[in-house]
Amino acid sequence: MNSLLFFYLALLLLLPWFGGLVLGEVVNDFSKCQQFFYRNTSPTGITGNHYQPICQRYNNSYRFATLYDRDRRSALYSAYILSSPEGKRDDETWMYEPQLANRKGDPSMQELNLRPDNNVKESQAVLEDYRGTLYTKGHLTPSMHQHSLEDRKATYTLTNIVPQWEGSNSGPWGELEKEVMSEFQKCCKEKMYVITGVMSGKKSINSRVFVPDYLWSAYCCPSYKPNLPESGDTVGVRTDGFHVTRMSLNGLEKILRKRLEMPNISLFDGQCK
Repeated sequence: MNSLLFFYLALLLLLPWFGGLVLGEVVNDFSKCQQFFYRNTSPTGITGNHYQPICQRYNNSYRFATLYDRDRRSALYSAYILSSPEGKRDDETWMYEPQLANRKGDPSMQELNLRPDNNVKESQAVLEDYRGTLYTKGHLTPSMHQHSLEDRKATYTLTNIVPQWEGSNSGPWGELEKEVMSEFQKCCKEKMYVITGVMSGKKSINSRVFVPDYLWSAYCCPSYKPNLPESGDTVGVRTDGFHVTRMSLNGLEKILRKRLEMPNISLFDGQCK
């Protein structure tokens, strides 16, 4: 093995019952932003006309990639290269994607106003969806995993967001994001490729934005530091009913195939080997 593999399935019980120019290009595939995937290969075996690839670009540079679920008005997954943050804290200026509302629309991702038009509301989540609810706006590509201020600002697009309970977002999921950063700093020589996504349930916010039953995150280090274990497989249980389970890539993919009813899902080319 020439790779360091740590893969997570985050079993978070999300339901009580069990400034600059931002460009988010709506594209037919990920060819313009394939660098965010291991070996320039996006996950395979995911099918459906309602899934929309988006190459997330800020100030003329691509920052990460997102596969957006139009039917559920939330991301299925986002993929990025993890990097230690540097510089001042980013602000929360939320954006939306005009080309999801109109394919001929402005390619520049625009700041959300308080009263977006109906075409925008029909095509994607808006800030109004989260007001007065128990859900926070959970990043799939987290700000804290991005290097520059511009990288971090680019994560504040609602196409990179899913509804998440506060107890999860600021609790075990937030801790997991810190653990992944720690693993990167301790174990990876160069790049860490990360894919973070959801398994959607039947519950939604106002019959619009679907709430995930589970969040999951998988990462791959093609080159790792010497004298380290090549794989990790442990289970951690968090408080307040939220659980985080660590498992192999193969174990995660089996669950995704069953839950999404897509038998050929593969997240990393060659199993990151």
